[in-house]
Amino acid sequence: MTPEPENAATEKDVDEVAMLAALTDQIEASDFGAAQGLLEDMDARSRSRLLSRLPSELQQLLVTHIAPEQAADFIHEMPEVQARDILEEIDPSQAADILEELPKKEQADFVGELPKESMDAILSEMEAEDASAIRLLATYDDDEAGGIMTVKFFAVAETETVGQVIGRLRDNIEEFSDFDVQYAYVVDVENHLIGVLRLRDLLVSRDEVKIATLMIKDPLFVSTHTKLPELHQIFDAHSFFGIPVVNELNLLVGVLRRGDVEESMSEQFQDDYEKAQGLISEEIRAMPTVTRARRRLSWLSINIVLNIIAASVIAFYQDTLEQVIALAVFLPIISDMSGCSGNQAVAVSMRELSLGLVEPKEVVRVWLKEISVGLINGLALGLLIASVALLWKGNPWLGLVVGVAMMLNTIIAVSLGGTLPLVMRRLNLDPALASGPILTTVTDMCGFFLVLSGASIFLSYLV
Repeated sequence: MTPEPENAATEKDVDEVAMLAALTDQIEASDFGAAQGLLEDMDARSRSRLLSRLPSELQQLLVTHIAPEQAADFIHEMPEVQARDILEEIDPSQAADILEELPKKEQADFVGELPKESMDAILSEMEAEDASAIRLLATYDDDEAGGIMTVKFFAVAETETVGQVIGRLRDNIEEFSDFDVQYAYVVDVENHLIGVLRLRDLLVSRDEVKIATLMIKDPLFVSTHTKLPELHQIFDAHSFFGIPVVNELNLLVGVLRRGDVEESMSEQFQDDYEKAQGLISEEIRAMPTVTRARRRLSWLSINIVLNIIAASVIAFYQDTLEQVIALAVFLPIISDMSGCSGNQAVAVSMRELSLGLVEPKEVVRVWLKEISVGLINGLALGLLIASVALLWKGNPWLGLVVGVAMMLNTIIAVSLGGTLPLVMRRLNLDPALASGPILTTVTDMCGFFLVLSGASIFLSYLV
């Protein structure tokens, strides 16, 4: 295999800069056909990157001057935050034309995040049936079945025959080709779910056979408000491609597909990670600098207050620290290591909450599980850092102080890290957003206090 030239990355960057300049010139010159052709010749990742770097006014010009189908493809590939801004700013009728080219779930995702005035204006330009379906999907949260389901499914009446159903499929082949049909869902005259029909059973049955005799009665289903962790467990336990979704009246309103649940789980893990890092609102670097700075600052300002609180412990024991300056070396080590131990526990609790493996009320059970790990790891880390202190200064009392502080702070950290997400969830607060800063502050405060108070007790043996 021929090795890639060392300057390949630089050449690629230059090409993208040139393409962005060319695309900008074409749009400004109203040569939208050339702009569309340039983008279509690129791979999806490069196209997404180039579109995201266009100024917002040029993005709007482009999508409103090409065919809605192609505009929908470009909107789909752009970062969601930019796509929503475009849909909000352009004419509602044009936004509606573009949205109609997207799957219903994506339409609901985009529209549901818009201000109500913009949402109503766009939906008023759409067919009543489509607008109603989008409004329905937009009423559900992203982490429940109603927000993940597709409203495109094949429903049949229990009174129909095999011949009638097959005839309907053939007569509407273009419509049903988009449904990813694996099963037919059997309903009564009021649209209550009463059964599921495997399509292969249709193919091997006579035309006059009634659907009611072929269907699987009392099928597995989920409600619109079933949460993502439970949905994930259901698909883990069953090898279904899809599961029907019913509302509070047991009316069939959608179908949940395995792939959509897996995608939603992945998105939730990513969202939790971003929140834990303080990225609250889908930040991308194409956003205005002031907007990005303001969003980050809202997180950082909270953290600086929490860190001042932790630092106040050091100020309180300033005299002790001045007399045993070696303690300053161990303070950040104990603080950082305890924070790492606590974050491991947070990650496990967040994952178990997401998968439905633990309930918010199981605080005591989780704490008992974590404290056993904390005792083992705390003892190991305490002995290690005590040995370092002894070898460095030759003072066993210094080793005792920092070793015990490390052990106790590790126990505190894993106890907090394991239980805090559960407590936050029980209080209807976002555990991903709040667990990190609270854990860091408390472990810092406890670590500083344990080291410095211990040193104060044994001060005569340390100086």
